[in-house]
Amino acid sequence: MYALMLFASTFLSCIMLLPGIQNKLAENKWFCEGLNEYAGISCAHATGFQAVYRVCAATASFFFLFMLIMMGVKDSEDGRSAIQNGFWFFKYLLLGLLIVGFFFIRSESLATPLMYLGLLGGFMFILIQLILIVDFAHGVAEAWVESYEESDSNYCYAGLLITVFGGFALALVAVIIMFIFYTTGEGCGLPRFFIIFNTLLCVGLTALSLAPAVQEVSPRSGLVQAVMITGYVMYLTWAALINNPDKQCNPSLISIFTGNFTDPSHKDKGEHYGIPLPAQSIVSLFLWFACLLYASIRNSSNTSLGKITGGGNNSDEAMQLSSSKNGADDTESQTSRRVYDNEEDGVAYSYSFFHFMFALASLYVMMTLTSWYKPDNDLSHLNSNMASVWVKIVSSWACVGLYCWTLVAPLAFPDREF
Repeated sequence: MYALMLFASTFLSCIMLLPGIQNKLAENKWFCEGLNEYAGISCAHATGFQAVYRVCAATASFFFLFMLIMMGVKDSEDGRSAIQNGFWFFKYLLLGLLIVGFFFIRSESLATPLMYLGLLGGFMFILIQLILIVDFAHGVAEAWVESYEESDSNYCYAGLLITVFGGFALALVAVIIMFIFYTTGEGCGLPRFFIIFNTLLCVGLTALSLAPAVQEVSPRSGLVQAVMITGYVMYLTWAALINNPDKQCNPSLISIFTGNFTDPSHKDKGEHYGIPLPAQSIVSLFLWFACLLYASIRNSSNTSLGKITGGGNNSDEAMQLSSSKNGADDTESQTSRRVYDNEEDGVAYSYSFFHFMFALASLYVMMTLTSWYKPDNDLSHLNSNMASVWVKIVSSWACVGLYCWTLVAPLAFPDREF
């Protein structure tokens, strides 16, 4: 239900970007009072982004509030667990009231603080997303290799080959395309460095995954995980490059496909403002949805994320103990059943961290739908910023570091379980 709440909020934010909705908001003086009086511009230029800021900020506030309320809940005996798992009507009512309340905040007092809060929250969610992606890469690769080893199927072998070589081929094509279109302008040395450095990092992590010492302790680690991480690093690199405020190093996708590269200094400087949902935002939302779905259905006690959220505290032994207690009252019905939803001995996951993760996910949606833009100093238009570039580049480096750590940690600490 919490996931449904977040998806509904995201859907509402997407609706706020529709031209018809933007026009309706622009007609309301209470919403545009700040922009019209303080900035001296037409509110129609920013209503889409302003509305997304408010919907997502209200959703994040809701989850931050519940993070504080649920802090310290250990088992279902705590009265707050009933709030976590019930009272849905009042929760949706509270969220609706928060959204309405945020729409009554003066425009000029909200946009910039929310942008910086969104940058921080989006970066933190990307780190959680990295943990999920690395965990997913290991899980899928191990399951695929295990299936091939057990069945010796040519289809599994062909699938592995296509995934590995096809993935690396696409990554190589991505590097070439980024070099052609994002490094040819004057002063594009930094984008060129990002592409070269991240490519070398991907080569390094691939070599590390095949190292004999790593293969000895993790025989199923290899190219499948490496190609998945490489693909994600290339995506983050591209996402950073298209947020570069230097338009000579950041042509639009339309100009790339049409070949019409117009000097940005010669563009019409009239009253033209769009609220697009570019390809990068669509890809980001797809990854966001996939990661949240994966986090929801994956057994938290067996994942890397579960180990940092408290989900791993409920071991199978504890679950069996809980099952035994229930079985004392009805032995026949409990002999072959294990109770996974009984939280008398401990919650299955950290309620507080769960809400914290969803709050960060709300801020990530806010930044994604607004293309990680920021209002300029005069608020007359929206523009890219270097902060969003560095958020994604540092995230790509963190992704490589996290994956490499999963490879070398068993070597560095052989007595610990990873």
